Amino acid sequence: MIKKMEAFWEEKWEIMQKKFMHLQNQFDQSEKENQALKQELIKQSQKTKKLEENIKYLTDKMTDLENRGRRDNLRIIGLPEKPEINSKLDIVIQEIIKENCPEILEQGGNTATDRAHRTPSTLNPRKTSPRNVIAKFQNSQTKEKILQEARKRQFRYKGMPIRVTQDLASSTLNDRKAWNMIFRKARELGLQPRISYPAKLTIYFQAKVWAFNKIEDFQLFATKRPELYGKFDIKNQRAWNT
Repeated sequence: MIKKMEAFWEEKWEIMQKKFMHLQNQFDQSEKENQALKQELIKQSQKTKKLEENIKYLTDKMTDLENRGRRDNLRIIGLPEKPEINSKLDIVIQEIIKENCPEILEQGGNTATDRAHRTPSTLNPRKTSPRNVIAKFQNSQTKEKILQEARKRQFRYKGMPIRVTQDLASSTLNDRKAWNMIFRKARELGLQPRISYPAKLTIYFQAKVWAFNKIEDFQLFATKRPELYGKFDIKNQRAWNT
């Protein structure tokens, strides 16, 4: 009876060992498959990151090319949406130059434009603000002189305030717009803010010019300066941007 019992349990033990070995083999195989999957995921992640970097590079390149293609253009904001203005935009632009920077005409500058048009091309009846006007000048130096004067003072058309800025790609304009609240506060504090190409904020602080590519960079800078700490509402800036 004892020998039968020993034989029975030995048989059971062998079966259990075989089952255990089978499970161990399955576990080892699963571990190998998991490691292979992890390696594949790492490779795919690296490929995805590289692809994203390439897409960003190409997008930035296309934006830069578009901006360079607009280097002879000016964007006029706030010009009233009237038929008598839209039908003679070239003449209106000459009137704006004569009203705001006549010295350019007096110096014999070439203020002629190749074309001028509203953008977007179709008027949205639900929008109350007038469409922007894009003017392409024949002479890039004249365009730069007009832009320099527009940075110094408020331009007007027949007494009505308008804005004259560099014409840029829509993505670049949005990047610049993201700085608006910080820019206004910096101007109030006398920091002489400027937005340089493509969308970099520069300020004059403690006898030095500081440049920032991102709002996060400026936030870190401001928190470390007691003179600026708490003066800029970055939280509202982010909410406004979104």
